[in-house]
Amino acid sequence: MGKLNIFEVSFANMTGIFYSGNFVDGHVTVELKEPMKMRGIQMKFAGKAYVHWTEQHSSGSGKNRTTYTKHYTATEHYFDQDVLLFGKWSSQGSDTTELQIGRHTFPFRFQLPQGLPSSFEGGTGHVRYSVSCKIDKPWKFDHKTKRLFTVISILDLNTDPSYSQRCAGNNQKHLCCLCCKSGPITAQFSIERQGWVPGEAMRLYADISNGASRNMDKSYVDLKMITRFHASGKTRTHTKEVARLTRPGIPGFGEDTWTGEQMVIPPLPPSFLVGCNIIDIQYVLQLNVDPSGPALDLEVPLTIIIGTIPLMSVIQQAPPMAPVMAPPEYGTAPPSEGLYPPSPLPGFPDLPPPSYSECITGRVDAREEGDNEYTTGNLSFAPAYTYYNWGHTPGELPGKIA
Repeated sequence: MGKLNIFEVSFANMTGIFYSGNFVDGHVTVELKEPMKMRGIQMKFAGKAYVHWTEQHSSGSGKNRTTYTKHYTATEHYFDQDVLLFGKWSSQGSDTTELQIGRHTFPFRFQLPQGLPSSFEGGTGHVRYSVSCKIDKPWKFDHKTKRLFTVISILDLNTDPSYSQRCAGNNQKHLCCLCCKSGPITAQFSIERQGWVPGEAMRLYADISNGASRNMDKSYVDLKMITRFHASGKTRTHTKEVARLTRPGIPGFGEDTWTGEQMVIPPLPPSFLVGCNIIDIQYVLQLNVDPSGPALDLEVPLTIIIGTIPLMSVIQQAPPMAPVMAPPEYGTAPPSEGLYPPSPLPGFPDLPPPSYSECITGRVDAREEGDNEYTTGNLSFAPAYTYYNWGHTPGELPGKIA
């Protein structure tokens, strides 16, 4: 990095996890091996949602038929604020000032607006919050460092009575065997309620009757995250399986019962992605009965809600929570010291504070337009979400997809 030894953004809140209305406090550290001429040091706080995908289309016919790529793009800006930490703005001319050798610390404070959607990374689109800092050097390459952080939107399960009600469904189908139909395969599937938070264990109940002579290879329950991205008047839907539990096969004319097998809700963003108009999230818990040979599964889907605040009836019965291990603060603590500790939820001081854990979908490369080889910081990023660690470890989830 030449004259530059350290250039990084640090948060006073070492977890890098915030809620709407919170202050983002921290400092920028610049350490120089030699004096450096620059126009100034500028900081940007940015929050936005972005959606982009492409589709192949064709027009004309015969020899005049052509194929072209159409881009579908949408953006929502939540905030975009620039702050001058040292020197002058780019618009004030090319005059330079000199920052002397040694370590320099520039504090900052920014208050997040109300009503922000939760951070989300989904490939086709994202909701992303960042602090970036630039050393502006006229006629030379600028130095840039970037720090992403998580914002979590509150979804209180106690606000809708239906979230505490039992959730159930049933279905049946016939398998065709040569010219004859088999007896029906029937399934009833239920869970105790519709509303859950990450870290809770759902008890699964099902009765399956195989009225066919053909064996069922297995039955399984999977949790699907269904994300809808909206842009240019179109919608693209992406379905990702985030957890699964499986039971053994069922012989012809046999039966099987799920008697409360537990599936732990992994760290996931809350339902709906409230506050974002171009990305929507839904969760479906589905029982599947898989026949041997060529045939479609029998499916019994249940829509569930994943929130941030648990039901009060659940909190009153819950055991004490333990903190969850998580990646260390960028550029500071060794891995053994990195924690996302419990912290009170804003507006809910009497609730037991949750811990936090990185989203099960994993890290992404968060480079964006304007970032290049001179951009440093935590560009490999995964949002972290509330996780109520009631005796379950996120790294050892029953049914977690490897």
